[in-house]
Amino acid sequence: MRPTVHDIATIAGVSLATVDRVLNGRPGVRRQTIAKVETAVQSLGYVRDVTAANLARRRVYPLVFILPEGPNSFMRNLEREVHAASERSSDERTSIRLVTVPAFDAKAMAAALDRLSADEVAGVALVATDTTSVVASVDRLVSDGVPVVTLVSDLPGSRRSHFCGIDNVAAGRTAAGLIGRFASRPSGKVLVVAGSMRLSDHTGRASGFAEVMAREFPQLSIMGPVEGRDDSNMVRKVVSVALDAHPEITAIYNLGAGNRGLVEALSGHRGARPAVVAHEVTEHSRRALADGLIDAVINQDCGHEVRSAIRVLKARADGLDPVAAQERIRIDIFLRDNLP
Repeated sequence: MRPTVHDIATIAGVSLATVDRVLNGRPGVRRQTIAKVETAVQSLGYVRDVTAANLARRRVYPLVFILPEGPNSFMRNLEREVHAASERSSDERTSIRLVTVPAFDAKAMAAALDRLSADEVAGVALVATDTTSVVASVDRLVSDGVPVVTLVSDLPGSRRSHFCGIDNVAAGRTAAGLIGRFASRPSGKVLVVAGSMRLSDHTGRASGFAEVMAREFPQLSIMGPVEGRDDSNMVRKVVSVALDAHPEITAIYNLGAGNRGLVEALSGHRGARPAVVAHEVTEHSRRALADGLIDAVINQDCGHEVRSAIRVLKARADGLDPVAAQERIRIDIFLRDNLP
């Protein structure tokens, strides 16, 4: 049987109240008594259940989520999931604050992080631009004892505590397999559209995509990635210009956002329709799938990502490791025939 606080009290010859004060670091206990309790703890091999202790004390975990602003539909879905989690705060013993910063603005992201301190937050979750300034701000928080998790897009060079998102290299490889099978012609060009190559999720997807295309579909050459800044108007322009200038384009992979612009460009194109793979089930991608303008959508569950971030941050705040299997975010593939 696991040793209990009753066992500690018996061996140390003190009351349960004294054991509780020592384990929780509260004042009012003589140094000799603290030594007796600590000796009993070591001799018994007692391991304190921090989660149960915090539950008993009704500890509240103040958490901050930092997301990019703008019309990106997936980010707005992510924001709605954060608000939903905030509404569950009383049940989950959290206090959630949402901070938004301009998309792709590393200076604003770093400034938002630098305004936080261990005195006010128990954990931070963010969708980050991978720059040295953001990495430095994340590392400063972690050094101060604040766990930080990345959402959707990782900071692999930082000291962040955990990444809550899909394997983006695997997502890019998946997209390549789909493009190779859906391409309308056996040879030609594949236009790759990204939001920004300063986002690690976009660079990971581009890398995985290029790897499989070169190995399995060498007859299809890659154009890009061209950056659309996850902005629908920019995506529409870059796709329209590319389709008009390169009739040999047989497929398009949009590894970022801006699917509304992609759909507008495809709708206005008079040539043969290319095969199209995009990311995230949103209002626009769902309709385009149903209409046959997009062949497949690779999706990640943003609700799972937010819930995972909360669980991980609470565990890290307690000095515990998260349950790896529970926090694994799966890659979903949706076609017109299996839309939820």
